Amino acid sequence: MAQALAAPSEAPDKSGQSRPWLTLLAVSLGVIMVMLDGTVVAIANPVIGLELGASLADLQWVTSGYLLALAVFLITAGKLGDLFGHKRIFLIGVAGFALTSLAIGLTSSVGALIAFRVLQGLFGALLQPAALALLRLAFPGDRLNMAMGAWGGIIGLSSAAGPIVGGLLVENVSWQSVFFINVPVGVVALAMGLWVLRESKAGLLSKVDWPGVVLLSVTMFSLVWAIIKAPEWGWGDGRTLAFLAATVVFGGVFLFWQARAKEPLLPLSLFRNVSFSIGTGLMILMAFSMFGAMFFLTFFFQGVHGLSPLESGLRMLPMSAGMIVASPLAALVIGKVGPRLAIAGGMVITACAMFLMSRLSIEAAFMDSAIPFVLLAFGLSPVFVGATEIIVGNAPEDMAGVAGGVQNSAMQVGGALGTAILGAVVAAKVSDVYVGYLGPAAAAIPPDQLEGLKGAAAVGMAPPGLPEQIAAVVTNASHLSFMDGLHLGFVVSTGVAVLAAVLALLVKAGRKTEGVAAHIG
Repeated sequence: MAQALAAPSEAPDKSGQSRPWLTLLAVSLGVIMVMLDGTVVAIANPVIGLELGASLADLQWVTSGYLLALAVFLITAGKLGDLFGHKRIFLIGVAGFALTSLAIGLTSSVGALIAFRVLQGLFGALLQPAALALLRLAFPGDRLNMAMGAWGGIIGLSSAAGPIVGGLLVENVSWQSVFFINVPVGVVALAMGLWVLRESKAGLLSKVDWPGVVLLSVTMFSLVWAIIKAPEWGWGDGRTLAFLAATVVFGGVFLFWQARAKEPLLPLSLFRNVSFSIGTGLMILMAFSMFGAMFFLTFFFQGVHGLSPLESGLRMLPMSAGMIVASPLAALVIGKVGPRLAIAGGMVITACAMFLMSRLSIEAAFMDSAIPFVLLAFGLSPVFVGATEIIVGNAPEDMAGVAGGVQNSAMQVGGALGTAILGAVVAAKVSDVYVGYLGPAAAAIPPDQLEGLKGAAAVGMAPPGLPEQIAAVVTNASHLSFMDGLHLGFVVSTGVAVLAAVLALLVKAGRKTEGVAAHIG
């Protein structure tokens, strides 16, 4: 990353190193908000859909809008920290995340909820690069790995607590409370950050590539919007084709601009390294498979299986808890066999877990889902750690920060695309088989009402208030068609995981640098 320094870099404040563990606690409080938010919202989605009358596409955007905002802004956020100071950017991120969480909890419109989720994602993007930079400042090199281990444990515990906290809040308070909880956490993080954190910034950095930010944002929005709306509009509809065409046009202009910009948002020279490119692709495929498939499990647990939000959270706990154990083991395995074999093996385990989930039945017992969840934890952990080493280790040392941003962005992009594409797959399958499950009763239902029933079935629901004589038939058709869609979604995820395992065998480990360790987590 080229830098034009007008003045010597400012030396780190030595007092910032006198309280390194307080620094770790302060930045962890901010990131805990983001981690909790990611898991509790999944638990809340079915209830949000019911209370706000949200469609499947709406709920996909509640997730995808947030992920896209994170993906597009992460690299820019790191550069802003270099320019204006990481403490300042971190505190802005904490305050903004807490305020947008408050706004989401107060809204009664699904459109406003999605808009605030996008804004929440932008503030969330400010937190992670700044938090990692502040940790590197506070901990000397020989103690950084220890700090990163503690950091990973805190993130793992936050993810594990998310389903339980979300279930308790949704079941006993309201779906709004899963966002309100961020406000007191944010206040504590802000107060502690002001007290503990010490600022350090570079000299005058060259300008942020705002044209690149806009072009990438429009490209990703057009692609995800087309995929989400295609089941409703039709893949051959002019509106779908127009958004896909916009994706190609703006994507091409983005690449053209990045090749010529003095300070590009995404230096294309990084992708001349084949291993770097494959590593980035692995992150996208891993997140596609995981986020896309997991999006529908809460609808299965609550809508089809009939569990409460808390019971749904408990069902998902084995994966989150397993990550706490699996992450340090993955680091040990990678140290012995290298990232290539570890990632390939991890994706094979992930594929097995996805295949087992494609066999879930409506009456699935706890162990039927717990076993694949545990497998997912041990399959995904080597990918998280190993792909970081591949991406950052194969980048030039002066671009380690940008490479870390690419890694994080790739994961968010993969999650957004997985949610959108697998959502389209599930919705299409439900629409295809729904009338068959209704049987003769379908003839008595007006076409417009039938389309509404298909939309509800795509999230495992049957509308309340139906006449008693058809309620049981409609509910049965909704559940059976949703299960067909869910099974197909997991089959696609299985195939994506297998593809990622094959790609993993083509990469090289790259250099082991301090930057690699600094970007894990």
